Amino acid sequence: METKGITAIVTGAASGLGAAVARRLTADGAKVIIFDMNAEAGEAVAAELGGGFQKVDVTDEASVAAALDAAEAAFGTARVLVNCAGIAPPAKVIDREGAPLPLSSFSKIIQVNLIGTFNVLSQFAARLHKADPLGEERGVVVNTASVAAFEGQIGQAAYAASKGGVASMALPIAREFARYGIRVNTIAPGIFLTPMLESLPQEAQDSLGAQVPFPSRLGKPSEFADLAAAIIANPMLNGEVIRLDGAIRMGPK
Repeated sequence: METKGITAIVTGAASGLGAAVARRLTADGAKVIIFDMNAEAGEAVAAELGGGFQKVDVTDEASVAAALDAAEAAFGTARVLVNCAGIAPPAKVIDREGAPLPLSSFSKIIQVNLIGTFNVLSQFAARLHKADPLGEERGVVVNTASVAAFEGQIGQAAYAASKGGVASMALPIAREFARYGIRVNTIAPGIFLTPMLESLPQEAQDSLGAQVPFPSRLGKPSEFADLAAAIIANPMLNGEVIRLDGAIRMGPK
């Protein structure tokens, strides 16, 4: 799909990977609408890019519907959705005192990362499938999983489960949406220099980067954005989960 002139929605784009995607798509000529809970940061990125911002709780159907309404009214039918919204708090199944992880903690991670992704995706596609095609396709969805979907570490049971669900959705939804000309792909990033990792001491950042076979460093958000842009541009990429990790395979901890 040609990015120039289209409207794109990027969730979680107030910072990190999502912000990098928003900047890349804007540079490629798209009009980008940011969906995020952080209004201050989200509005700042939107102002920088000349795009739009909607404060959105991805786990809430009404919140997503209202944001999609507003985005369409302001910028027209969105053809691209990149889902980057997510949370990653560590949570062991049993704590040091032997108490089980509260079900609410597990559920929250699943709710944001997996159900939130599906919520935005499904409502986005329900609108898009009625639009006229642009050439041979109507639009593209790019979701964000994680290498934790395949090699979850200790303390990542909920996170790995949520991202495993995101990865598993790619093929069945791509198959379903084939009749509408809407592609669905997923990126599974490794260790990237997001705001959470930027808060760590440089020594810790270097130690994490050294675990990556090549290049032996943390991934750059711009590299994630490069892959998202390549997926959007290549019509034969469909139903895939693409690891972007420098060949790392995570250990138990």
